[in-house]
Amino acid sequence: MKTRTLPALIAAVTSVAVLAACSGGTRAGDSGGGSKTLTLASVDQGSVEDVVKAFEKANPGVKVRYTTSGADQYQQQIRTQLSSGTAPDVMSVWPGNGNPGATVVLAKPGYLRDLSDQSWAAKMPDAIKTVAQYEGKTYNAIFGQNGIGAVYNEQAMQKAGLTAPDTWTDLLAFCKAAKAKGTPAFALGNQDNWVTQLVLYALVATTVYGPDRDFDQQMQAGQATFAQSQWATALDKYVTMEKTGCFQKNPLGTNYEASQALAASGKTLGIIQGNWVIALLKGKNPKGTFTLKALPATDDPSQTLIPAAAGAGYGVNAKAKNKELALKFVNFVMSHEGMNLFVKKQGGLPSLPDTGYVADPSLAELSKFITSDRTVPFMDQLWPNAKVQQTMLSGLQEIFSGQSTPEKLLAEMDTDYKSGS
Repeated sequence: MKTRTLPALIAAVTSVAVLAACSGGTRAGDSGGGSKTLTLASVDQGSVEDVVKAFEKANPGVKVRYTTSGADQYQQQIRTQLSSGTAPDVMSVWPGNGNPGATVVLAKPGYLRDLSDQSWAAKMPDAIKTVAQYEGKTYNAIFGQNGIGAVYNEQAMQKAGLTAPDTWTDLLAFCKAAKAKGTPAFALGNQDNWVTQLVLYALVATTVYGPDRDFDQQMQAGQATFAQSQWATALDKYVTMEKTGCFQKNPLGTNYEASQALAASGKTLGIIQGNWVIALLKGKNPKGTFTLKALPATDDPSQTLIPAAAGAGYGVNAKAKNKELALKFVNFVMSHEGMNLFVKKQGGLPSLPDTGYVADPSLAELSKFITSDRTVPFMDQLWPNAKVQQTMLSGLQEIFSGQSTPEKLLAEMDTDYKSGS
């Protein structure tokens, strides 16, 4: 997921989110490349800044030169930088194998340093360790867990006199009621292609994995396909949401940043995103209250699942100019101080147990679903190559523009999946 999203997601949502992607920015520090300067590329805009400050404070004399950018831009750049020898010492790396900046994709050609010898590596829960590794070795310092769902602006909901739906029928009714009041239910920033996966991942979690938790194993064994599975149902539901008016006008003309502004200001009642968006919404509306809820896909609330999985972490460049500082930074990220600071700013949950972190009330439902084993990984994290997700993202944009169909997209994803790694 790129996100993303959960595959989403969501991205992955990935992404997908997950992937967690943000709009770009740059912070220039010491321009030198000496032993006291660390270079860093991150997609964690809005949260990495405070982590960098804390790291510099804990290491007097150290300067971190870092850049932040959105997932789309970052994924296009990082492979080029790694192959040309111009990549930073430390970089954002997604779990698993689902996108161009994922663990397996970058570790396989030798771009990442093996981190298995670091003390935190053995402490990661198995579900997270699996997507942080390649061939049994750990390459990704994954500090947080993320989930994808509907994030509601509570003040906007109260003003509209509506409550969060927990069934598919109620969801469509909610969208119609919100539209009638002149306030669309959800902001959708599909101009940034990684965002397109998040709604789909949220629906796939329940429609595909609700009745069949072993779907990924069946795909890997060649016993299932996207086109001939409940993925088709989930994609049809996504299209139905668009036709019902669940989103603001022109999602393809709205980017991620603009979608945040709509949800934060109450021009929509919420946004379907990863929990990382909550901190960004609070930044735009400090007085606002935002709550993440599961997105229903059936009329039985007990069947509902949430895409929740390891979020993007940090890897060390195998050819880092300052390897010692690079290791210090990822170890700080995985320390209780660094991890709790990160997830607090992002509105997430720590990847390691016993950090003393108290989750934000906005994540009460996500925490409940995680502890009740009602979550599934972001779908793209277990795909055999990054092309499947890229095809999905561009195809979803084409569906929204009327240039493609769900049937065509799922067939193309099956072709890419069957091509292997």
